[in-house]
Amino acid sequence: MIRKGSLEDIDSIMNLTKACAKAMIANGIYQWNEHYPKPSAFINDVKRNELYVLEIDNQVKGTIVISSFMDNEYIPIKWLTKNDNNIYIHRLAIHPDIQGQGYAQQLMDFAERYAIENGYSSIRLDTFSQNKRNQKFYELRGYKRFGDIYFPKQSEFPFHCYELVL
Repeated sequence: MIRKGSLEDIDSIMNLTKACAKAMIANGIYQWNEHYPKPSAFINDVKRNELYVLEIDNQVKGTIVISSFMDNEYIPIKWLTKNDNNIYIHRLAIHPDIQGQGYAQQLMDFAERYAIENGYSSIRLDTFSQNKRNQKFYELRGYKRFGDIYFPKQSEFPFHCYELVL
């Protein structure tokens, strides 16, 4: 079940993201670390009503943020659509124990339906340039790449920006 996230979910989400970070690092993908994601990011997501969780057997096993706020890092990107009616996806995560079973697809289906039902013109996101699996995941869903941004506290490598026009 996908539902709105709450402050009570933050500890479970942090355990989930730490497990994801550990699994990525084991695969040579240094995308998440002690600087990101922080509990404060998820607390802000809850306060803005933008956090959703995937709950299986009463346990948080996935998370996604669906935001209408454009971060400053995205400003230089030459997007296909205007910067006034877009959704931004952040912090999509599925617990490593259940990855590869279609749960990330379910969360993205949910986000895309949400964007369409609410009349947004596109969905934008970024993914780590060293995470080829994520790039393939989004490209197979029809997302197009439009440039790179950097988060120095996370990595020296860029993050690729993607957009899906609705």
